[in-house]
Amino acid sequence: MTPVLYPLRSVESAVVRHTRLPHLRRRITIDHHRLASVTPAMLLDWFTHIGGTMRYGDDVIPRYLAWHPIDHIRWDLARPAPGGGAAEGARFRIVEQFRGIDEDRTYPVDVVDRVEKLDETGIRLVTRLAGVVVFQLEHTWSAGAEGAHYVSVLDIGARSALATPVNWALTRRFPDAMAHAWVRHNIEEVGQLQYLLPGLADGHRDQATCATIDGAGAVSAAGRGWLDPEPARFRPD
Repeated sequence: MTPVLYPLRSVESAVVRHTRLPHLRRRITIDHHRLASVTPAMLLDWFTHIGGTMRYGDDVIPRYLAWHPIDHIRWDLARPAPGGGAAEGARFRIVEQFRGIDEDRTYPVDVVDRVEKLDETGIRLVTRLAGVVVFQLEHTWSAGAEGAHYVSVLDIGARSALATPVNWALTRRFPDAMAHAWVRHNIEEVGQLQYLLPGLADGHRDQATCATIDGAGAVSAAGRGWLDPEPARFRPD
């Protein structure tokens, strides 16, 4: 496992709100503490080049693993954007794990999300089942005097009353304990950006930064296999 070089933020560093919505939908909003020395342009560059590598301590490793060395396992560009690369219209495969708050268990995730928005104001990732949005994760950011203001909103469940049975199933597949574990994971990974991005912006990149790890555009944690035979799996229609 890659050592963690920078301090992980605590849940208490952010303002977190859990909202129950009609038809068993849930929403989690995280207003993160400012990201010092980070700009919207840096964040856009980060997400559009997430398949590259970077120098991390004495090593050159995938950016995705540097982002959260404990929880991140693998990132794939499952389908490039219409114009190529990691941009609006692309599909990201994300394999990771959330550590339970009591540390006694982990929650594995293997998901393919469609990038429905990616610009200097934020990124929106969507998962559909049979054409219906069942997960939506949106990160929005803006410039501030002391760094970037960054807000994450996770919507779990479909909006239609007809989808209530699906939403009920999601409460079992993505239970509240897993949601709380995701909150910690998200706060920790977002907090790492203030250590990772300024150096990249200053040009302290390894020559391989913009390269992908293999021909399929995948980055993975060497030596780490699947953590659970039945991770939470979601595939686009």
